[in-house]
Amino acid sequence: MKSNRIETQAIRTQLERSQFLEHSSPLYLTSSYVFEDAEDMRASFADEKERNIYSRYSNPNTSEFIEKICLMEGAERGYAFASGMSAVFSTFAALLNAEDHILSCRSIFGSTQTLFNTILPKWNIATSYFKIDELDTIESLIQPNTKVIYAESPTNPAVDILDLERIGALAKKHNLIFIIDNCFATPYLQQPIKFGADLVIHSATKLIDGQGRVLGGVVVGDSELIQKIYLFSRNTGPSLSPFNAWVLSKSLETLPVRVDRHCDNALKVAHFLESHHLVNVVKYPFLKSHPQYELAKKQMKAGGNIVAFEIKGGIEAGKQFLNAIKLLSLSANLGDTRTIVTHPASTTHAKIPESVRLETGITSGLIRVSVGLEHPEDIINDLKQALEN
Repeated sequence: MKSNRIETQAIRTQLERSQFLEHSSPLYLTSSYVFEDAEDMRASFADEKERNIYSRYSNPNTSEFIEKICLMEGAERGYAFASGMSAVFSTFAALLNAEDHILSCRSIFGSTQTLFNTILPKWNIATSYFKIDELDTIESLIQPNTKVIYAESPTNPAVDILDLERIGALAKKHNLIFIIDNCFATPYLQQPIKFGADLVIHSATKLIDGQGRVLGGVVVGDSELIQKIYLFSRNTGPSLSPFNAWVLSKSLETLPVRVDRHCDNALKVAHFLESHHLVNVVKYPFLKSHPQYELAKKQMKAGGNIVAFEIKGGIEAGKQFLNAIKLLSLSANLGDTRTIVTHPASTTHAKIPESVRLETGITSGLIRVSVGLEHPEDIINDLKQALEN
Protein backbone atom coordinates (compact mmCIF):
# COMPACT_ATOMS: atom_id res chain seq x y z
CA MET A 1 0.00 0.00 0.00
CA LYS A 2 1.53 3.30 -1.14
CA SER A 3 1.28 6.57 0.78
CA ASN A 4 1.71 10.16 -0.37
CA ARG A 5 2.58 11.35 3.12
CA ILE A 6 6.16 12.61 3.38
CA GLU A 7 6.84 10.89 6.70
CA THR A 8 5.95 7.50 5.23
CA GLN A 9 7.66 8.07 1.88
CA ALA A 10 10.92 8.90 3.66
CA ILE A 11 10.85 5.58 5.52
CA ARG A 12 9.14 3.12 3.19
CA THR A 13 10.85 3.95 -0.13
CA GLN A 14 13.38 1.16 -0.63
CA LEU A 15 14.49 0.35 -4.16
CA GLU A 16 16.80 -2.63 -3.65
CA ARG A 17 17.12 -5.70 -1.46
CA SER A 18 19.71 -8.42 -1.90
CA GLN A 19 19.04 -12.13 -1.75
CA PHE A 20 19.31 -11.85 2.05
CA LEU A 21 16.10 -9.73 2.22
CA GLU A 22 17.54 -7.26 4.69
CA HIS A 23 15.11 -4.89 6.42
CA SER A 24 17.41 -1.86 6.13
CA SER A 25 18.80 -0.90 2.72
CA PRO A 26 22.28 -2.42 2.21
CA LEU A 27 25.35 -0.54 1.04
CA TYR A 28 26.37 -1.05 -2.58
CA LEU A 29 30.07 -0.19 -2.47
CA THR A 30 30.96 -1.06 -6.02
CA SER A 31 32.45 1.08 -8.75
CA SER A 32 30.99 -0.96 -11.62
CA TYR A 33 28.56 -3.72 -12.55
CA VAL A 34 28.82 -6.89 -14.65
CA PHE A 35 26.73 -7.84 -17.69
CA GLU A 36 25.03 -11.11 -18.56
CA ASP A 37 26.49 -11.24 -22.08
CA ALA A 38 27.70 -9.09 -24.97
CA GLU A 39 24.16 -8.12 -26.03
CA ASP A 40 23.26 -7.03 -22.50
CA MET A 41 26.40 -4.90 -22.40
CA ARG A 42 25.70 -3.35 -25.82
CA ALA A 43 22.06 -2.57 -24.99
CA SER A 44 23.00 -1.03 -21.65
CA PHE A 45 25.53 1.37 -23.17
CA ALA A 46 23.07 2.23 -25.94
CA ASP A 47 20.57 3.32 -23.25
CA GLU A 48 18.13 0.69 -24.45
CA LYS A 49 17.94 -0.77 -20.94
CA GLU A 50 17.61 0.92 -17.54
CA ARG A 51 20.27 -0.63 -15.35
CA ASN A 52 23.35 0.24 -13.34
CA ILE A 53 26.52 0.40 -15.42
CA TYR A 54 28.99 2.45 -13.41
CA SER A 55 28.52 4.20 -10.06
CA ARG A 56 29.42 7.58 -11.54
CA TYR A 57 26.21 7.21 -13.57
CA SER A 58 23.96 5.54 -11.00
CA ASN A 59 24.05 3.26 -7.97
CA PRO A 60 21.25 1.61 -5.94
CA ASN A 61 22.05 3.83 -2.94
CA THR A 62 22.06 7.10 -4.88
CA SER A 63 18.92 6.02 -6.76
CA GLU A 64 17.07 5.37 -3.49
CA PHE A 65 18.11 8.75 -2.06
CA ILE A 66 17.04 10.56 -5.24
CA GLU A 67 13.72 8.74 -5.38
CA LYS A 68 12.90 9.77 -1.81
CA ILE A 69 13.67 13.43 -2.50
CA CYS A 70 11.59 13.31 -5.71
CA LEU A 71 8.60 11.87 -3.86
CA MET A 72 8.90 14.43 -1.06
CA GLU A 73 9.31 17.38 -3.45
CA GLY A 74 6.75 16.21 -6.01
CA ALA A 75 9.45 16.06 -8.71
CA GLU A 76 9.68 13.90 -11.81
CA ARG A 77 13.36 13.02 -11.65
CA GLY A 78 16.66 13.98 -9.98
CA TYR A 79 20.39 13.57 -9.75
CA ALA A 80 22.63 13.47 -6.66
CA PHE A 81 25.97 15.23 -6.24
CA ALA A 82 29.06 15.18 -4.05
CA SER A 83 28.10 18.51 -2.42
CA GLY A 84 25.51 21.24 -2.55
CA MET A 85 27.77 23.53 -4.57
CA SER A 86 28.53 20.80 -7.10
CA ALA A 87 24.77 20.53 -7.57
CA VAL A 88 24.49 24.30 -8.09
CA PHE A 89 27.44 24.54 -10.48
CA SER A 90 26.53 21.44 -12.50
CA THR A 91 22.96 22.64 -12.91
CA PHE A 92 24.03 25.95 -14.43
CA ALA A 93 26.86 24.43 -16.45
CA ALA A 94 24.49 21.86 -17.95
CA LEU A 95 21.66 24.26 -18.81
CA LEU A 96 23.46 27.43 -19.92
CA ASN A 97 25.56 28.38 -22.93
CA ALA A 98 28.00 31.23 -23.52
CA GLU A 99 26.24 34.62 -23.68
CA ASP A 100 23.28 33.42 -21.57
CA HIS A 101 22.02 35.52 -18.67
CA ILE A 102 20.94 34.65 -15.10
CA LEU A 103 18.51 36.71 -13.04
CA SER A 104 19.13 36.05 -9.36
CA CYS A 105 17.97 37.30 -6.02
CA ARG A 106 20.74 39.31 -4.35
CA SER A 107 20.32 37.32 -1.11
CA ILE A 108 22.05 34.03 -1.89
CA PHE A 109 24.79 31.84 -0.44
CA GLY A 110 28.29 33.35 -0.65
CA SER A 111 29.76 30.57 -2.79
CA THR A 112 26.86 30.87 -5.24
CA GLN A 113 27.59 34.60 -5.51
CA THR A 114 31.22 33.75 -6.29
CA LEU A 115 30.05 31.31 -8.96
CA PHE A 116 27.89 33.99 -10.58
CA ASN A 117 30.33 36.88 -10.22
CA THR A 118 33.71 35.21 -10.86
CA ILE A 119 33.46 31.76 -12.43
CA LEU A 120 30.56 31.83 -14.90
CA PRO A 121 31.71 35.14 -16.44
CA LYS A 122 34.69 33.19 -17.82
CA TRP A 123 32.18 31.71 -20.27
CA ASN A 124 30.45 35.06 -20.84
CA ILE A 125 27.50 34.10 -18.66
CA ALA A 126 26.34 37.22 -16.82
CA THR A 127 24.10 37.69 -13.78
CA SER A 128 21.78 40.52 -12.77
CA TYR A 129 20.35 40.81 -9.26
CA PHE A 130 17.06 41.87 -7.73
CA LYS A 131 16.52 42.69 -4.07
CA ILE A 132 14.21 40.73 -1.81
CA ASP A 133 11.95 43.78 -1.36
CA GLU A 134 11.97 44.80 -5.02
CA LEU A 135 10.12 41.98 -6.79
CA ASP A 136 8.43 44.61 -8.96
CA THR A 137 11.78 45.17 -10.68
CA ILE A 138 12.27 41.55 -11.79
CA GLU A 139 10.46 41.85 -15.10
CA SER A 140 12.41 44.98 -16.05
CA LEU A 141 15.68 43.06 -15.53
CA ILE A 142 14.78 40.25 -17.93
CA GLN A 143 16.94 40.40 -21.05
CA PRO A 144 16.52 38.65 -24.44
CA ASN A 145 19.23 36.17 -23.41
CA THR A 146 17.91 35.52 -19.87
CA LYS A 147 17.49 31.79 -19.29
CA VAL A 148 17.14 31.33 -15.53
CA ILE A 149 15.57 32.97 -12.49
CA TYR A 150 17.35 31.77 -9.35
CA ALA A 151 16.60 32.34 -5.68
CA GLU A 152 16.73 30.94 -2.16
CA SER A 153 13.79 30.99 0.22
CA PRO A 154 14.32 31.37 3.12
CA THR A 155 17.45 33.34 2.25
CA ASN A 156 20.93 32.88 3.72
CA PRO A 157 21.64 34.31 6.26
CA ALA A 158 18.86 36.86 6.86
CA VAL A 159 15.96 34.36 6.48
CA ASP A 160 13.84 36.54 4.20
CA ILE A 161 10.98 34.89 2.30
CA LEU A 162 10.33 35.25 -1.43
CA ASP A 163 6.92 34.99 -3.07
CA LEU A 164 7.58 31.78 -5.00
CA GLU A 165 4.21 31.72 -6.73
CA ARG A 166 4.67 35.26 -8.04
CA ILE A 167 8.17 34.56 -9.36
CA GLY A 168 7.05 31.22 -10.78
CA ALA A 169 4.26 32.89 -12.76
CA LEU A 170 6.73 35.46 -14.11
CA ALA A 171 9.18 32.73 -15.14
CA LYS A 172 6.42 30.85 -16.95
CA LYS A 173 5.28 34.02 -18.72
CA HIS A 174 8.77 34.60 -20.13
CA ASN A 175 9.62 30.91 -20.67
CA LEU A 176 12.45 30.99 -18.11
CA ILE A 177 13.76 28.16 -15.93
CA PHE A 178 12.86 28.87 -12.30
CA ILE A 179 15.35 27.31 -9.86
CA ILE A 180 14.98 27.42 -6.07
CA ASP A 181 17.55 26.51 -3.43
CA ASN A 182 15.32 24.85 -0.81
CA CYS A 183 18.12 24.01 1.62
CA PHE A 184 16.85 26.00 4.63
CA ALA A 185 13.30 24.67 4.39
CA THR A 186 13.92 21.03 3.34
CA PRO A 187 11.28 19.06 1.39
CA TYR A 188 9.42 18.56 4.68
CA LEU A 189 8.61 22.24 5.23
CA GLN A 190 8.30 23.50 1.66
CA GLN A 191 7.81 22.12 -1.85
CA PRO A 192 8.67 24.91 -4.34
CA ILE A 193 7.45 22.91 -7.36
CA LYS A 194 3.90 23.50 -6.08
CA PHE A 195 4.54 27.23 -6.53
CA GLY A 196 5.99 27.05 -10.03
CA ALA A 197 9.66 26.05 -9.60
CA ASP A 198 11.12 23.92 -12.40
CA LEU A 199 14.10 22.69 -10.39
CA VAL A 200 14.80 22.45 -6.66
CA ILE A 201 18.34 22.23 -5.26
CA HIS A 202 19.44 21.05 -1.83
CA SER A 203 22.72 21.00 -0.01
CA ALA A 204 22.01 17.66 1.64
CA THR A 205 24.99 18.39 3.91
CA LYS A 206 22.68 20.54 6.01
CA LEU A 207 19.34 19.48 7.51
CA ILE A 208 18.89 16.46 5.25
CA ASP A 209 21.92 14.81 6.85
CA GLY A 210 21.29 16.76 10.02
CA GLN A 211 24.23 15.43 11.99
CA GLY A 212 27.29 17.00 10.38
CA ARG A 213 28.62 13.72 8.97
CA VAL A 214 28.72 13.81 5.17
CA LEU A 215 28.63 16.12 2.17
CA GLY A 216 25.96 15.80 -0.49
CA GLY A 217 23.77 17.67 -2.92
CA VAL A 218 20.74 16.93 -5.06
CA VAL A 219 18.68 18.61 -7.77
CA VAL A 220 15.17 17.43 -8.65
CA GLY A 221 12.41 18.64 -10.94
CA ASP A 222 11.41 18.60 -14.59
CA SER A 223 12.50 15.38 -16.32
CA GLU A 224 13.81 17.02 -19.50
CA LEU A 225 15.95 19.49 -17.55
CA ILE A 226 17.26 16.73 -15.29
CA GLN A 227 18.24 14.69 -18.36
CA LYS A 228 20.54 17.53 -19.46
CA ILE A 229 22.00 17.76 -15.96
CA TYR A 230 22.45 13.98 -15.84
CA LEU A 231 24.30 13.83 -19.17
CA PHE A 232 26.59 16.67 -18.13
CA SER A 233 27.27 15.15 -14.73
CA ARG A 234 27.84 11.56 -15.86
CA ASN A 235 30.62 12.87 -18.11
CA THR A 236 32.16 15.37 -15.68
CA GLY A 237 32.03 13.32 -12.50
CA PRO A 238 30.48 15.34 -9.61
CA SER A 239 28.36 12.36 -8.51
CA LEU A 240 27.49 11.47 -4.92
CA SER A 241 29.32 8.51 -3.39
CA PRO A 242 27.24 5.41 -2.58
CA PHE A 243 28.23 5.57 1.10
CA ASN A 244 27.14 9.19 1.49
CA ALA A 245 23.92 8.43 -0.41
CA TRP A 246 23.23 5.55 1.99
CA VAL A 247 23.78 7.84 5.00
CA LEU A 248 21.56 10.55 3.53
CA SER A 249 18.78 8.13 2.61
CA LYS A 250 18.74 6.85 6.19
CA SER A 251 18.79 10.46 7.44
CA LEU A 252 15.60 11.21 5.51
CA GLU A 253 13.78 8.62 7.63
CA THR A 254 14.13 10.90 10.66
CA LEU A 255 13.92 14.26 8.83
CA PRO A 256 10.31 15.10 9.80
CA VAL A 257 10.87 14.25 13.48
CA ARG A 258 14.12 16.19 13.62
CA VAL A 259 12.84 19.24 11.75
CA ASP A 260 9.75 19.46 13.97
CA ARG A 261 12.03 19.69 17.00
CA HIS A 262 14.38 22.13 15.24
CA CYS A 263 11.43 24.42 14.49
CA ASP A 264 10.01 24.23 18.02
CA ASN A 265 13.41 25.13 19.50
CA ALA A 266 14.03 27.89 16.97
CA LEU A 267 10.72 29.60 17.69
CA LYS A 268 11.48 29.58 21.43
CA VAL A 269 14.95 31.03 20.77
CA ALA A 270 13.45 33.71 18.51
CA HIS A 271 10.93 34.73 21.17
CA PHE A 272 13.71 34.99 23.76
CA LEU A 273 15.92 37.11 21.51
CA GLU A 274 13.02 39.39 20.59
CA SER A 275 12.62 40.27 24.28
CA HIS A 276 16.33 40.94 24.98
CA HIS A 277 17.41 44.57 25.41
CA LEU A 278 20.76 44.07 23.61
CA VAL A 279 19.11 42.80 20.44
CA ASN A 280 17.92 45.26 17.80
CA VAL A 281 16.05 43.04 15.33
CA VAL A 282 15.14 39.34 15.22
CA LYS A 283 14.32 37.58 11.95
CA TYR A 284 12.51 34.25 12.01
CA PRO A 285 9.86 33.34 9.41
CA PHE A 286 7.22 32.27 11.92
CA LEU A 287 7.60 35.30 14.20
CA LYS A 288 4.66 37.64 13.67
CA SER A 289 7.15 40.51 13.49
CA HIS A 290 8.81 39.02 10.40
CA PRO A 291 8.04 41.24 7.38
CA GLN A 292 6.98 38.23 5.30
CA TYR A 293 5.22 36.33 8.09
CA GLU A 294 1.96 35.74 6.18
CA LEU A 295 3.86 34.62 3.08
CA ALA A 296 5.95 32.23 5.17
CA LYS A 297 2.78 30.72 6.64
CA LYS A 298 1.42 30.23 3.12
CA GLN A 299 4.54 28.54 1.70
CA MET A 300 6.00 26.69 4.67
CA LYS A 301 4.77 24.18 7.22
CA ALA A 302 6.92 25.76 9.95
CA GLY A 303 9.68 28.36 10.20
CA GLY A 304 12.82 26.22 9.95
CA ASN A 305 15.82 26.17 12.25
CA ILE A 306 17.63 29.39 11.33
CA VAL A 307 17.24 32.51 13.47
CA ALA A 308 18.98 35.75 12.51
CA PHE A 309 19.32 38.67 14.89
CA GLU A 310 21.20 41.94 15.07
CA ILE A 311 23.29 42.56 18.14
CA LYS A 312 24.00 46.12 19.20
CA GLY A 313 27.62 47.23 18.73
CA GLY A 314 28.49 46.09 15.20
CA ILE A 315 31.37 43.82 14.16
CA GLU A 316 33.35 44.11 17.40
CA ALA A 317 30.30 43.28 19.49
CA GLY A 318 29.65 40.34 17.19
CA LYS A 319 33.15 39.00 17.73
CA GLN A 320 32.88 39.47 21.50
CA PHE A 321 29.57 37.65 21.46
CA LEU A 322 31.12 34.67 19.66
CA ASN A 323 34.03 34.60 22.10
CA ALA A 324 31.58 34.47 25.02
CA ILE A 325 29.73 31.40 23.72
CA LYS A 326 30.41 28.38 25.95
CA LEU A 327 28.08 25.51 25.06
CA LEU A 328 27.12 26.13 21.44
CA SER A 329 29.39 25.62 18.41
CA LEU A 330 31.21 28.22 16.31
CA SER A 331 31.09 26.78 12.81
CA ALA A 332 30.31 27.69 9.19
CA ASN A 333 27.89 24.77 8.85
CA LEU A 334 24.16 24.69 9.64
CA GLY A 335 21.34 22.21 10.05
CA ASP A 336 23.19 20.08 12.60
CA THR A 337 21.85 18.46 15.76
CA ARG A 338 24.25 20.85 17.52
CA THR A 339 23.34 24.54 17.66
CA ILE A 340 25.77 26.61 15.60
CA VAL A 341 26.44 30.33 15.92
CA THR A 342 27.98 32.42 13.11
CA HIS A 343 28.79 36.12 12.63
CA PRO A 344 28.50 36.53 8.83
CA ALA A 345 30.06 40.01 8.52
CA SER A 346 33.39 38.84 9.97
CA THR A 347 33.37 35.27 8.62
CA THR A 348 31.24 33.78 5.83
CA HIS A 349 30.50 37.13 4.12
CA ALA A 350 33.61 39.08 5.16
CA LYS A 351 34.95 39.23 1.58
CA ILE A 352 31.74 40.72 0.20
CA PRO A 353 31.74 44.56 0.03
CA GLU A 354 29.83 46.15 2.90
CA SER A 355 27.43 47.90 0.51
CA VAL A 356 26.44 44.54 -0.99
CA ARG A 357 26.12 42.96 2.46
CA LEU A 358 23.77 45.70 3.58
CA GLU A 359 21.62 45.23 0.47
CA THR A 360 20.99 41.65 1.57
CA GLY A 361 20.33 42.48 5.22
CA ILE A 362 23.76 41.42 6.49
CA THR A 363 24.51 44.20 8.94
CA SER A 364 27.74 44.39 10.94
CA GLY A 365 25.98 43.06 14.01
CA LEU A 366 24.00 40.25 12.37
CA ILE A 367 24.27 36.85 14.07
CA ARG A 368 22.98 33.64 12.46
CA VAL A 369 21.96 30.82 14.76
CA SER A 370 21.32 27.35 13.38
CA VAL A 371 19.19 26.05 16.23
CA GLY A 372 19.89 22.43 17.09
CA LEU A 373 18.22 19.69 19.08
CA GLU A 374 19.59 20.42 22.55
CA HIS A 375 17.12 21.33 25.28
CA PRO A 376 15.83 24.80 24.34
CA GLU A 377 16.55 26.26 27.77
CA ASP A 378 20.21 25.27 27.47
CA ILE A 379 20.44 26.97 24.06
CA ILE A 380 18.76 30.10 25.40
CA ASN A 381 20.89 30.22 28.54
CA ASP A 382 24.13 30.15 26.53
CA LEU A 383 22.90 32.88 24.19
CA LYS A 384 21.79 34.91 27.21
CA GLN A 385 25.11 34.73 29.05
CA ALA A 386 27.01 35.51 25.84
CA LEU A 387 24.90 38.61 25.23
CA GLU A 388 25.39 39.80 28.80
CA ASN A 389 29.14 39.17 28.72
